[in-house]
Amino acid sequence: MTTRSRKSVRKYLIQKPSGSVAPRVQAVGPEHFGVLCFDCAKDRSKCMLANFYSAVLLPPEVVSHTRGDLQNVIDRVRKAMIDHQLRDLIVAIERTGEYHRPVQRACQRAGFDTRLVHPFTSKQFRLPADVDKTDDTDLAGIFRAAVNGFGLTEPVLPDDYQQLQMVIRHRRDLVHKMSALCCQIREHLHALMPGYAACFCDLWESQLALPLARATGSAECIRQAGVAGLVRLAAEQGLKARRDSAAKIVAWAETAPSAHPQPTLLRQILMTLDDDRLSKTLQIALLERSAAHYLTRTPYVLLLVIPGINVVSAADLAGELGPICLYPQDSAITGRAGLMPSRYQSDQVDRANGPLHRRANRRLRDALLQVAENLIVNNHYFRAKAALWHSQGKDPRWMRVKVAKIFSRLLFAMVAGRQLFRHPCRQERHYVLHKLMVFHQHHDTPMSVTLADLDAATQQLPRSAHADEAQPLAERLKEVLHRKGPQPLADIIPIVLARLGVMPVQSTPSEDQGPS
Repeated sequence: MTTRSRKSVRKYLIQKPSGSVAPRVQAVGPEHFGVLCFDCAKDRSKCMLANFYSAVLLPPEVVSHTRGDLQNVIDRVRKAMIDHQLRDLIVAIERTGEYHRPVQRACQRAGFDTRLVHPFTSKQFRLPADVDKTDDTDLAGIFRAAVNGFGLTEPVLPDDYQQLQMVIRHRRDLVHKMSALCCQIREHLHALMPGYAACFCDLWESQLALPLARATGSAECIRQAGVAGLVRLAAEQGLKARRDSAAKIVAWAETAPSAHPQPTLLRQILMTLDDDRLSKTLQIALLERSAAHYLTRTPYVLLLVIPGINVVSAADLAGELGPICLYPQDSAITGRAGLMPSRYQSDQVDRANGPLHRRANRRLRDALLQVAENLIVNNHYFRAKAALWHSQGKDPRWMRVKVAKIFSRLLFAMVAGRQLFRHPCRQERHYVLHKLMVFHQHHDTPMSVTLADLDAATQQLPRSAHADEAQPLAERLKEVLHRKGPQPLADIIPIVLARLGVMPVQSTPSEDQGPS
C-alpha cells in the first residue's frame, strides 16, 4: 500500500524569492556588484549608482524622461562599470503608477536586470535612517530594499495575455462608470417622472422604459396619449408595446405625483445621460467580444465547462493570472490574491486565524471572489455547500473565500494539465464550444470571427473531449437545418465538427458536379 506523502514544510526565507541577489553577490564579490537606483516622477527621475558595500559610484543626479537623456545615463553607467570593475549589476526602480515605465523599458532594452521596489517597502527602509523625505533619502531607501532582496523581478507576459489584461481592465473600468451612470439616470428619471421606473421589472433590460420616457417626458403627456397613443408612439419608435403594458403605464400616470419644476431641462439632461449609457453599453459589448477572442487562445477557455463560469469571468481570470506556468502550485494562486488568514505571533501569543492578508493583488482577488459568487448562485454543487455552511452559521465572506480556494485547485488542475476531469460541480453538463457559440450569438459577432474563435478553442481542448463537445453542436445543427430562412450557423457548425474529427464537411451538390 502506498502512503500519502507528507506536505512539505515551507522553507524559511529572509529575502523575497523573486528579489534575492545573494548568490550573484557571492559569485562576483560585494565590491564588484552594483545597484542602480531610480526614484521616478512624471517627467524626470533621480538616479544613483552604488556597489553592494554602499559606496556611491555615481552621485544622485536628475535625468529627464527623454530618449537621449536616458541613453546618456545608461552609457555613463556602463563606463562606470568598467572604471570600478563591476561584474554584475541590477536596476532598482521605485514603482510610481505608470511614470516609472519609460525608465524600466529603457533599462530592459539595455540588457540590465531591472527590478521594481514598492513605495511602501522603500519607505520602511528609509524611515529608520532618515525621517525627512527627499529624493536623496528615497534613493537610499530604494538601495537598502534592493540589496536586502526586496527589489522584485516582474514577469513579462506574452502578447496575448498583455492584450487580454488591457481589454478586461478597460471593460471593468467602463462597467464601474456604467453603474454610477445608471444610478444617476434613475435619480433624474425619478425627478422627471416619479414612480415611473416601478412599472418595469428591470429598467435597463426593458426595451420600452427609457425610450418611452425620452419620447414623453412627463406623466401628463402619457395621460393625454392614453393606451392607444402609447402603443402608436412605441411603434413610431420601432418598439413593440403590449396593450396591458401600456395600460399599466397609463394607470401609473393617473396617480403620479407632481414632478420637477424644470421638466424641459431635466429631460434634456436625461437624454444626454442615456445616450452616454447606450454608448458605453456598445463599448462594453465590443470589449467582451475582444476578450473572448483572446481567451480562446489560452487554456483558460477550458474553465467554461464548469456551470456558473461564463466567457467574461474566465477572461477576467486569464487576464489577471497570466500564464499558468508562473504558478508552481494551486496555493500560489490564492496566495497571490491574499486569500489566506493573516497571522500574529509573539512569544506565547499566536493568532493564526486573523483577517485576510492586506498584501495582495486586489484585481486578482476581485476576479476570484466574483467567480466564487457566481458559483454559489449558479452551480448546484457550490450552492448546496453554501446552504450547508449557512445552516452551520458560517460567515458569508468565509464561504466565498472557501469556494475561491476550492475553485483555484480546479483551475490549476484543468489549465495546467489541459484536461477536463470529472468533478461533482460538473454534473450539469456544460460544453465549451456550445457556450462560446451562444456568447457570440448574443453579442452579434460576425460569423468569420466566431468561426476563428471556435477553431482556436478547439485547439485548446484535449482530444478525449472532442466527441463530447460535438454532441450539442450536432443537435444544434439539426435544429438549424429544420428552420426556414437563412441560417449562418449551418455554415460554421459543420466546419467546427470537422475540426473535432466527428463529421466531415459535406460539399454542396453544385460543388460535386464537375466543370461543364
